[in-house]
Amino acid sequence: MTQDNREKLYEAYYMRVYSYAMTLTGDQTHAEEITQETFFRAISKQSSFRGESNEVTWLCAIAKNLFLDEKRRQNRHEPISEDMPDTAKSVEQAASDRDSSFRIHLALHALEEPYREVFELRVFGELSFREIGMIFEKTENWARVTYHRARLKLQERMG
Repeated sequence: MTQDNREKLYEAYYMRVYSYAMTLTGDQTHAEEITQETFFRAISKQSSFRGESNEVTWLCAIAKNLFLDEKRRQNRHEPISEDMPDTAKSVEQAASDRDSSFRIHLALHALEEPYREVFELRVFGELSFREIGMIFEKTENWARVTYHRARLKLQERMG
């Protein structure tokens, strides 16, 4: 792979891979590390790309595997950071927003797999149903149905 092709691959898919890594990690620094490692592995192991999917799907699969490998290595959970509310908002509004966001994340966290991951890929990762299906090695229709069921489950829990 030429230097020019490496740069084009990086420029074309960096934000999509980074967005996907953010949905997996929920942490900007960790997402950046996964994204960088994803491109390093993709560029250094270009011969492993068989062309059976598009490049972004291949890159997201690498990112997912890196994330899962890291999770397996972790023996402890990192503490949740308590961010201060935005001072531009009223205290009541900030508390309400934080409470709503927390309830949504609790409901999302309680979703079983693959519903949670499909929902996160679609909403936070902004991937198409076709791309989601390719990541899971399923059909586009499977991704649509799974996403729809995840939305219904979240609405039911939030209701």
